[in-house]
This record gives sequence, structure tokens and C-alpha cells, in this order.
Amino acid sequence: MTASTSSHNSTRPDGAGSVQVQLDPSVSIDTAKVFAVYGKGGIGKSTTSSNLSVAFSKLGKRVLQIGCDPKHDSTFTLTKTLVPTVIDVLESVDFHSEELQVEDFVYEGFGGVLCVEAGGPPAGTGCGGYVVGQTVKLLKEQHLLEDTDVVIFDVLGDVVCGGFASPLQHADRALIVTANDFDSIFAMNRIVAAILAKSKNYKVRVGGVVANRSAGLDQIDRFNSAVGLKTLAHFPDLDAIRRSRLQKSTLFEMDPTPEIEAVQNEYLRLAEALYEGADPLVVEPMKDREIFDLLGFD
Repeated sequence: MTASTSSHNSTRPDGAGSVQVQLDPSVSIDTAKVFAVYGKGGIGKSTTSSNLSVAFSKLGKRVLQIGCDPKHDSTFTLTKTLVPTVIDVLESVDFHSEELQVEDFVYEGFGGVLCVEAGGPPAGTGCGGYVVGQTVKLLKEQHLLEDTDVVIFDVLGDVVCGGFASPLQHADRALIVTANDFDSIFAMNRIVAAILAKSKNYKVRVGGVVANRSAGLDQIDRFNSAVGLKTLAHFPDLDAIRRSRLQKSTLFEMDPTPEIEAVQNEYLRLAEALYEGADPLVVEPMKDREIFDLLGFD
């Protein structure tokens, strides 16, 4: 991965006025369907990603989930532990990646889902894009991507800088997790803008919205109608979902109840629809003031 740092560069394909981390073509993912999951911090992206990974596995797909967060807890419910990060293991061999084995940074979780935690640079230093690039490079060197049907990137919070937008350079579709509230939707609008910036030079397109922790959808529906988004799945604010994470479990490991089975079926339906092919959406993000006018003054 390299970063374009010249302020005199006349071509800024991923967004005027910004410094972007550019994809090294040698570390592209060519053989799997790739989804990047974004959303406001704390909105439930890791819960969504992990359960979606299990749903894909139940459809017979070989799944790899990559956590892109310094907290490295994306795969926690799949592996039942906080696994070492790619940056941790690279530091342990003084960044000589040829000394690493697959089992040093890839862990098998529930349902056979392969789990990787990219980690992140120390606070205030380095670049998240470098971390993602090194992770994909390692996976390619170990030939793990050749036997994978689905890759899910679970991405840190609502940070859409060049570094943490870098999973968009690998993805076919970007999914946005949101709740039915103003702050989540405001973050979603910013993420849509980042996806569109990356789509100028990469294959990524907006896949749609996953409504999470929401009884209703009125605010999400209003915003979707205004910008051209579509809700792909809806998961209510259930205590059972909260308890699943406390129990280090995916929802597919919880005792069956009607509400749990309904959520499981929604994940299976979402996974099937995504694998069959989610049509890209033609989306136009709003100006900040426009969102306030649309949602902020009811």
C-alpha cells in the first residue's frame, strides 16, 4: 500500500483535496464475493458481521471475516476469545511475513468461519489502510483467498478517512448498518459519500442498508427515499441479541425461541440475497444541512 502525499498532485481520483491510500493491485481479492460493513460506532457492526458470516456458512459457503478495528473484537463471538492481530504477529517476527504460518493469524470460529483480526496502528500514529493492506497481502501469500467464497470486512466505526476507507477498495458491495435515529443516519450519509468516492476507481458499489436495534423504520425509510438507498434487512432491538454477545455466542448458537428463529431466518435471507447478487444502488448523499431539515426538526 502506498499513500499519495503530494499536495500538488492534480489527480485526486478518490476525492478532491484528500490524501488517499491507494490499492496495490498485487493484493487485490479476485476470487471471492467481498462485502465491507460500515456504520456508526457502537451500532452493532460486529454482531451483524459475525451472524452474517455464520449465515453464509450455513448456505455452504467458505467464509473469511476480517476485523478492521484496533479493539480486535469483531470475531469475538465466533472464536470465543480475542485473537492476536495481524499487526501483533508481524511485530513478533520483526515484520518478516515469510516467517509466519497460517495458524499464527487465522483462527477457525463457529460454523467453520475463518477469522482474522487486522488490528490497527498505535493511537495517533500510522495508517489503518496499511494494516488492511498487510492483512490481505498475508492472506494472498498463504493462498487462503483462493479457497474462499465470501470475505466480510468489519470496519471501525464511522471513520471514513483514506486509511479506514481502504476495505472499500477490495469490496464488491458496501453494507451500512444503521439504527432508526438521527446520529446513525447522519453517519450513514457520510459513509455513502465515501463509497461513492471509492467507486470512481474501484468496483465497490453501495449494496444497501441493514437496519439494526430498531423497532421502527420511519426515519430510515424517509432518508432512503430521499437519497436512493434500500433496506436489505431489519433486526429489532431484542435483549436476546444483546445477551448473545455477552455469552460469546452468535445468534445461531442461542437457545431457539420464536424471536431468535425469526432473526436467524432474516440473516439467512440476507446472506442468500447478497450471494445471489445485490444490485448496485444509484445514491446521492445529502448535504449536512439537508439531513437536519429532513430528520432533525420533527
